[in-house]
Amino acid sequence: MKILFVNGSPNPNGNTAALAKTLLKDHAYETLNLTGYQINVYGQQLPGDQFDKVLGKVKSADILVIGSPVYWHNICGSVRTFLDRCYGPVEQGSLSGKLFFLYQGAAPEKWMLDAGEYTMKRFAALYGLSYQGMATTQKEAAELAAKI
Repeated sequence: MKILFVNGSPNPNGNTAALAKTLLKDHAYETLNLTGYQINVYGQQLPGDQFDKVLGKVKSADILVIGSPVYWHNICGSVRTFLDRCYGPVEQGSLSGKLFFLYQGAAPEKWMLDAGEYTMKRFAALYGLSYQGMATTQKEAAELAAKI
């Protein structure tokens, strides 16, 4: 079983990564820090784009964990850009496996968490992943671990 943690946080060892450690504590996993990759925004054709490299890792995962801090009331830009770029190159239903979402912030309001989870549920449904749930705290991450 191949597990990939896609970390959208600019801090590779921050709170988002800590949630992943709790969720995945009994499993070997690879971490992909999105801010370490150059991913052009949707529609850009600039040299050095590494979207295909990131997508290749996502496609090879049996379990995908996407983690994002809450920035400006929503999913962080690196995760949003990755999701946007999937539109077109990824065929509907072409991914498989489980998707877990880690979403944390200093004091997010419920509507912010709901909006982020809605996006992840839609992403999973569109591309064929089985959405397993969202964790926003260490306790929720530990409980969600039972679904791996």
